[in-house]
Amino acid sequence: MSYTAAVITISDKGFRGEREDTSGPALCAIAERYGLEVLYRAIVPDEAEDIRRELVKCADELEIALILTTGGTGFSPRDITPEATKTVIERETPGIPEAMRAASCRITPRGCLSRGVAGIRGRSLIVNLPGSETAARENILSVMDALMHGLDMLASSGSADCAGTAK
Repeated sequence: MSYTAAVITISDKGFRGEREDTSGPALCAIAERYGLEVLYRAIVPDEAEDIRRELVKCADELEIALILTTGGTGFSPRDITPEATKTVIERETPGIPEAMRAASCRITPRGCLSRGVAGIRGRSLIVNLPGSETAARENILSVMDALMHGLDMLASSGSADCAGTAK
């Protein structure tokens, strides 16, 4: 089955045109490599209402299957992506960010500093990723196979072969 994707970059400087967004295009390329059709891209500032509005639009209006955010997951006072995401998701999926952080920690001890969350809104899966292109790539690739199975489960009316062998 084929699915749709959206990539939302959260960056004050990117929004103002002061920094080139490289993580967003990198995530789009990875999504497409996995057969996802990227239907939506946006760059928004680190503002909770802007982040919430984009997530709700992608999930509720556009009915995007996989919504990836990049940026706003660190320790800066403006890094509020996880908090904004938590206000729109209906069910958290803690294993996804746990797996990403574990994979990151095998690369750098700083991998534990990412505060990203993931969750489900309707039939959409929302995943927060770091703003660094390298970290965003490493994180999404560490869970992409599992995410694809998760999308199958979200799209199904039953178990989506949950007892099947993992790839």
